[in-house]
Amino acid sequence: MTRELARLIAGHVFLHACMAGMRMASPLLALREGYSEAAVGVLLALYALMQVFLALPAGRYADRHGLKRPVGWSVIAAAGGAAMAVAWPIFPVLCVSALLTGGATGAAVIALQRHVGRAAQTPTQLKQVFSWLSIGPAFSNFLGPFVAGLVIDHAGFRWAFFVMAVLPLVAWAWIRGAHELPLPQRPANAAPSRAWDLVREPMFRRLLIVNWFLSSAWDVHTFVVPVLGHERGLSASVIGTILGAFAIAAAAVRVLLPVIAAKVREWAMVAGAMVATALIYAVYPLMHTAVAMGVCSVLLGIALGCVQPMIMSMLHQITPHHRHGEAVGMRLMVINASSVAMPMLFGAAGTVVGISAVFWTMAVMVGAGSRLAAGLRGDRRS
Repeated sequence: MTRELARLIAGHVFLHACMAGMRMASPLLALREGYSEAAVGVLLALYALMQVFLALPAGRYADRHGLKRPVGWSVIAAAGGAAMAVAWPIFPVLCVSALLTGGATGAAVIALQRHVGRAAQTPTQLKQVFSWLSIGPAFSNFLGPFVAGLVIDHAGFRWAFFVMAVLPLVAWAWIRGAHELPLPQRPANAAPSRAWDLVREPMFRRLLIVNWFLSSAWDVHTFVVPVLGHERGLSASVIGTILGAFAIAAAAVRVLLPVIAAKVREWAMVAGAMVATALIYAVYPLMHTAVAMGVCSVLLGIALGCVQPMIMSMLHQITPHHRHGEAVGMRLMVINASSVAMPMLFGAAGTVVGISAVFWTMAVMVGAGSRLAAGLRGDRRS
């Protein structure tokens, strides 16, 4: 299991790094070519937009075909999208490339998460394997932009896109040797199912709402901290350091999670993280120095960083085996829809009532949602 999981994590890192690198390089090229910030915003939104619409079909496809076929198609789409930017580095093609690489990464993540969850034998193993798997995106979010930026500075954008196109092939080299699990059999007397049938299940609906609260908290922090820092008169490098501290803390806590996971129940960790997040959001706008904001950022990174593996563990315990991919897809759809909508919503609210009110609104929302998390204590393995 350990060697198999290492293969999957490595594949996940390289495939996700392709999207992360493209997401950094494409806007830079668009700005260099004279496109507006609004156009760049649309380009960035396309990386998440495709995942909103593709998540459920990708989840069903993974349920029917397992790991390798969905990942194989994702590798082709991601490599092809980046290769298109090599051949035609113009804005319309960059938009198509964003759709392909973003959608491919989302589909592959669904297949990987479904496979890892089914390979685990116990609830403790579920928490541990998802803790390890969650480290991959944290590392690839550094690897992709770092490599892309290095190549752009020394060889230009086309070579950077070429390197990004190679990364999915490296991912496939790792994943193609993974052991395919037998597909679970659908119950013989089961009625035809629809995705929204899952939402009618009280535990799944509760988990989805909790996940939405926490995902919104993550997205809002990324959006509002630069605004708050600007109000406080902080420099761009200091604001970037504060956001970087959040990312490092979120990644670091996931390294420790496999050890912690065996001793703490999922619902307790999620509920505790929500209470901590609410408290941190309540005091964040009262912090007027870079150091104080940095401390809040680190604490928030720790709280939110430990949540995703616990959510994934519970999701696999409360949904039927033959619908794990569909459930993972629905979760990803909700997260990406939130990533598109919440920054715009809170940005408009911040203009009207001030950025501090956005923090306090988020604190109230997440704090109220912690009662839902406490209600997840009745999770069970299906």
